[in-house]
Amino acid sequence: MFCAIATHASAQQVTISNNLLYDVALTPNLRVGLRLSDKWSMGLTAGYRPWPTDETKTRKWKHLLVSPSVRYWTDSVNVHHFFGANIIYSHYNIADIKFPFGMYKSVRNERRQGDLIALGVFYGYSWPLGRFWNIEPFIGVAVGYTWYNRYECGHCGEKIGRDHKWFAMPQAGINIVYNIPGRPKRVPRAIIVDPPYINHPPTTPDTIFDPIVRNVPENTGRAGQLQKDNPVLAPISEYKPYDRTQILRKDKNALFVHFPKAKHELRGDFRNNQVTLDRIVDITRQVMADNTSSVKKIQIVGLASIEGNPDFNETLATNRAMALQRYLQQQVAVPDDLFDTVGGGEAWSEFRDQLTEYVANDSQHAKELQQALSIIDNESNVKVREKKLRQLNGGRTWKYITDNILSDQRNSGYVRIYYDYVPDNNAKIINEANELLTADCTDCHHEALRLLQQVRDDERAQNALGVALWFCGQKEEAIDRFRRAAANGNEDAKKNLENLVK
Repeated sequence: MFCAIATHASAQQVTISNNLLYDVALTPNLRVGLRLSDKWSMGLTAGYRPWPTDETKTRKWKHLLVSPSVRYWTDSVNVHHFFGANIIYSHYNIADIKFPFGMYKSVRNERRQGDLIALGVFYGYSWPLGRFWNIEPFIGVAVGYTWYNRYECGHCGEKIGRDHKWFAMPQAGINIVYNIPGRPKRVPRAIIVDPPYINHPPTTPDTIFDPIVRNVPENTGRAGQLQKDNPVLAPISEYKPYDRTQILRKDKNALFVHFPKAKHELRGDFRNNQVTLDRIVDITRQVMADNTSSVKKIQIVGLASIEGNPDFNETLATNRAMALQRYLQQQVAVPDDLFDTVGGGEAWSEFRDQLTEYVANDSQHAKELQQALSIIDNESNVKVREKKLRQLNGGRTWKYITDNILSDQRNSGYVRIYYDYVPDNNAKIINEANELLTADCTDCHHEALRLLQQVRDDERAQNALGVALWFCGQKEEAIDRFRRAAANGNEDAKKNLENLVK
């Protein structure tokens, strides 16, 4: 019979769902549902838990469950409230299980293997999440009859009898539902504007209203606004600690502050430092003063060139990073725990990367620089490595390196500011409603309107709210919402309004 109905209903909606609560009980399960009419649907649920497969285990809850059901929907199938009835059959093998609320205490001390059949009723609610997805919690109760064999323990005990009884049990679930083939997309439809509602000539019956709705960007606060022109800012989700294999110079979003050779004093008049420092301070100050976004981490990596004593350069790199941190704290009240300030030591990774670029781009010196690369790759002792580089080709290659490469390594390195912001729940609601408005589903449009009423004072919601109101027959208020959005510069609302009043 199930197959026959499926053939007849091939043009109707089919659903596949999974009960998440059943999953928590480590039982794989699946439900297939069929739409029978505007108000009725039927389905078949199956679940199977084969483990533990080791029969020597004393604790077990192995079972097979099959449950056909029928549902009545108060609005339409797969939308909003539903009431249902189901038949439950299960074959089970259970022992040493403690169920919640003190239920079925007898299986704590003995094993029972048998079958049950029950008749249940339930109530649930299904939220459409767009064209393809729903989520539906439900709760109910079932009354049934079970017959079973009793054993002394989970795997080794002798059979101590056979029994049967009537019982009552709860049933509940949270289904995640996939609709096949999905609710149809909304198609342009002919509209007639009721003249009393607007002060413009009404549309004709042949006018097609195909409204424009777009997702709105999430409001990321002042930090998000500044990030557009200041890529040194980044969301905290992009933060990762520094390790010395990173090539910081290739991060075009970072800012760099430079130092004279072998010095860690921060000078504003050195290599345009003051412009960079003022920019970092201004960005930090604006985000710190905002109440919708906040500074979460300021990452500073101090570097030193490869020249000289490695121990000295290690200390120098740390001091350079700390010099920048102290400068920022003198200008803006930033607590120590917001800084990730580290010394990167001698910038060998940066140096090698630059050499590689020069080999590719400077044919005149490529051969000598390739020799320098070979020394870096094959000599692990940094002191010996630097000595070999200095002596390479009688010192000619080292002079070229110091004149063209090493000056950029004398800096405070990588500077990034990471931020977080107050979650923009309104944007999430508006965009969820927009997805519902793209479906050719009256109940989806009513659900979209319900969502948008929650954010009706948000200017970003006015265009979508106008579309939802129009689809739900509230034309006068829809026109008012379109006008409000258009007055605030929403181009989509202007076009929607033009389509309605032309």
